[in-house]
Amino acid sequence: MLSAPINLQLVRRLFADAEKIRASDFLRREIATRMREKLELVKIQPAGFLDAGCGESDDIAELQKIYPAAQAYGADASLTMLAAGRDKQLAAKSAMGRLLAKWTPAALRQDGGQHLFCADFARLPMANASVDLIWSNLALHWHPQPDLVFAEWRRVLRTEGLLMFSCFGPDTMMELRQAFATVDDLPHVLPFVDMHDFGDMLVNAGFSTPVMDMEKITLTYGDAGKLLEDVRALGGNPLMTRRQGLLGRKAHAQLLAALNKGKNAEGRLTLTLEVVYGHAFRPVNRKTTAGESIVRFDLPKKSP
Repeated sequence: MLSAPINLQLVRRLFADAEKIRASDFLRREIATRMREKLELVKIQPAGFLDAGCGESDDIAELQKIYPAAQAYGADASLTMLAAGRDKQLAAKSAMGRLLAKWTPAALRQDGGQHLFCADFARLPMANASVDLIWSNLALHWHPQPDLVFAEWRRVLRTEGLLMFSCFGPDTMMELRQAFATVDDLPHVLPFVDMHDFGDMLVNAGFSTPVMDMEKITLTYGDAGKLLEDVRALGGNPLMTRRQGLLGRKAHAQLLAALNKGKNAEGRLTLTLEVVYGHAFRPVNRKTTAGESIVRFDLPKKSP
């Protein structure tokens, strides 16, 4: 089931400039904070967790603070982002190592490392039932087949493991979508999946008790140039059906004019982001791989 004709190779290229993507970290950090608030309501102590779409591994570092004993894994489609994350991890370990070497006995020092790998979310290089928690922050909408991703995430989760994710919903960047419509009929913004469809996919993939909710965040800008810069920093347009080549000077001016017409009462441009949140559990298996039903029962206790 295709969410959109997304070119995964193009996604990797769009995320090849870690410094450019870093300009949108303010949003990922804010959404990560809101996700962690939701995670606090779930009593879980994972032995291992996976951050799917880990980027520079900032979320992994925060999850390690919550679950210091858990083995940390990170997957991302962009080798560049992973390399930037690895450099950041090594720099932190080096600084921490110097501090530990000065103040801590060698027997008490800990590595605190992360296992990072470049992979398609729907084809993870991990064994069945590897982790108790899968976390994914603003990454799922970059994959063309989220239904296959959910099935793969279920495979990697242990029984009663938790999946928690966020992604963009259909009203995201609606102002930009409307402005581009005055320029041409080509898609310049992803047709993001509705949260109810995600809920159906989770059930079909074998997850139990999925919970979906969403909120809208409005960013404001003093000029259209900065708005477009942030949109590019969020990942840009990886659609196969996108416009080939850059906008001409006339079309670009037309786009800016259309955006400026949408200024609010304070004279600022707005950009709507619909953020979808979801979480679900991998239930206890009801059938074997051969399709046979599993019946569980407790033997009666023997009388003393």
